[in-house]
Amino acid sequence: MTTILVTGGTGTLGRLVAERLEADGHEVRVLSRHTQPYAVDLREGGPGLAAAVSGAEVIVHCASSPRGGDERAAANLIAAARKAGVGHLVYISIVGVDRVPFGYYRSKLAVERLVENSGVGFTILRATQFHDLLVQVFGALSKPPVMLLPSGVRDQPVDVSEVADRLVELALAAPAGRVEDMAGPEERSFEALARDYLKATGRKRRVVNVPLAGKAYRAFRAGGHLAPERAVGKGTFEEYLAVRFGR
Repeated sequence: MTTILVTGGTGTLGRLVAERLEADGHEVRVLSRHTQPYAVDLREGGPGLAAAVSGAEVIVHCASSPRGGDERAAANLIAAARKAGVGHLVYISIVGVDRVPFGYYRSKLAVERLVENSGVGFTILRATQFHDLLVQVFGALSKPPVMLLPSGVRDQPVDVSEVADRLVELALAAPAGRVEDMAGPEERSFEALARDYLKATGRKRRVVNVPLAGKAYRAFRAGGHLAPERAVGKGTFEEYLAVRFGR
């Protein structure tokens, strides 16, 4: 039995990781801002973080926020891990963080560098976007009667449960550094994915592709966030929609 701390352990990915580790018989500590006994804001650190990390052999770092603070949170976590003598830090990142100059991606890349230079044994896995995230994005974009999409963009979504399985496998192995990326089984246009979402949810919207400007958009159009050579995921977006919406 291994003592494992999962940050962001109530989130979309972290919850699945924690459940799988517990089912395997490991002692799992779930860290999130509002869940006792390890209710900790990583951006603030403090005694609560030290208590959560103390005695942990492995940390799976899933906590993240597009609203900022990831680098400060990672620095606090790494400092606590070093002090507690944690042997393995597993970090989930995003495919393309080194190719797409998007603010959130830059933050994830900066955290990768902190992990690499932490002095703690580490493993970094980059994955493409989860099916869940696309549903959130399309849900927001389909609120108006006309659904505006960035033209020329493709995506390669992966099932979050498969990423959770891979993280568990990595957490129970020796530190491996940066491992091969994990991407979904299909590379498809954003429009095709959006139309699948509309069909699954029964929404009728006019879809309009709009060209955007900026370096980040050009990098997305160029496929900087894709990994066609690492299409190892099995579950498709259509299969996910069928299960979630029952259509």
